[in-house]
Amino acid sequence: MRGFKFVVLAAVAGGYLAVAAPPVVAQVSVSIGLAPQCPYGYYDAAPYGCSPSGYYGPEWFQGGVFVGAGPWFHGPENFRGQVNNGFHPDHGYTGPMPNRGERAEPSKRVDSAHFNGNEERDGRGHATGGAR
Repeated sequence: MRGFKFVVLAAVAGGYLAVAAPPVVAQVSVSIGLAPQCPYGYYDAAPYGCSPSGYYGPEWFQGGVFVGAGPWFHGPENFRGQVNNGFHPDHGYTGPMPNRGERAEPSKRVDSAHFNGNEERDGRGHATGGAR
């Protein structure tokens, strides 16, 4: 009988604690900041380093301005564009990289006739399965 009273007392005390506990409010805040200023666009995955000329196809630029990639994408929802993933460090590229804030050099810009894309991506950095 003594054990039963102890269990009932513990249950009543637990009930009071549950009622008296203040409600918990969770808040998540994500700040992505400003897009990197890169002459030929930036990679679509963190840490969003500047990509070299030839990584993005001409459809990624409007009036010579990069439309963005990843969290800073400013194109239409159904956007699909070609990239040459041979210019990505994860695929073995070790060539020259532009620095943030550099200006594009017209002589280094790849035109649509000479672009060699090998993978189709959406603006969020996901491969869409299309290939050239």
